[in-house]
Amino acid sequence: MVAGNIMGIVGGSAELNTGARIPLIGLGTAAITQNEEEIIAAVTAALQVGYRHFDTARLYRSEHALGKALNSAFQSGLVSREDVFVTTKLKNTEHDDPVAAIKDSLMNMQLEYVDLFLIHWPIKLRAEIPLAPVKEEDFLPLDIKSTWQAMEQCMEMGLTKAIGVSNFSSKKIEDLLNYAKIPPAVDQVEMHPQWQQKKLRDYCNKHSIHVSAWSPLGAPNTPWGSNEVIDNPLILEIAQKHGKTRAQVILRWGIEQGVSVLPKSYNTGRITENFQIFDWSLTPDDHDMISKLEQRKLLRGDNFVNSTTSPYKTVEELWDGEI
Repeated sequence: MVAGNIMGIVGGSAELNTGARIPLIGLGTAAITQNEEEIIAAVTAALQVGYRHFDTARLYRSEHALGKALNSAFQSGLVSREDVFVTTKLKNTEHDDPVAAIKDSLMNMQLEYVDLFLIHWPIKLRAEIPLAPVKEEDFLPLDIKSTWQAMEQCMEMGLTKAIGVSNFSSKKIEDLLNYAKIPPAVDQVEMHPQWQQKKLRDYCNKHSIHVSAWSPLGAPNTPWGSNEVIDNPLILEIAQKHGKTRAQVILRWGIEQGVSVLPKSYNTGRITENFQIFDWSLTPDDHDMISKLEQRKLLRGDNFVNSTTSPYKTVEELWDGEI
């Protein structure tokens, strides 16, 4: 466990460099195959269980459903707007106008502001097809500096309480910090026991940037993920020892690293189980064994790499060697 991160676990939240607090477990809402009713039901169930952090994106096609569920909860008195932390993200096709993009997101969700607005990828595209290879002609020249200036404008306009990035390496954040007037509050990245992101987490910790983990369970049963994280024999062994589920062990490991975790589920039972990670702890031996697991990134971003039009000629360039 990283020294000092225990403070962030108290109360189930961590402090951002803006002074706001981000709940350490959130519900991911990527909706590639889910319909609106399923998403509304999942968000409503999560709110009733105690979730107060919800993660969406322009790309996920879940903003409308998330907004409907949240506004229904506001109207019923289940929660107030100030009780929940909402994250959305800038699509790869919208780098030219983040202000218009976030306004569209707010309209979709019927909200006056989001708590966090992220650049989804350090990639700029003309056309975007989820989960499919990007064509060479779809890439556009990338200018993160101008994108970030517009993200800062979103914050200055009160459209978001914080801004950040997603899928950025330490080097890309270092470059951004050279010109940012407002530093990123969060870097949301793939992280789980088989992709622990130690270098990136150390860098972000040094610069007061919170790390949030997407696919913290390894995204089982998805086109981009794998069951190998949740099916790892060591995880099963630790789960049996503590009388917990494998998912609970993995998520508890994540928050004990000081990061927030964003598991996605549309099953009420799993939504409930995943939230039950705050009244017990892993042992130092558990952490030691998990730290020795072989590392392998699941979503490498190969479709964002080519030798002609992409800013990244290799996967190693995309991640600046952090792969």
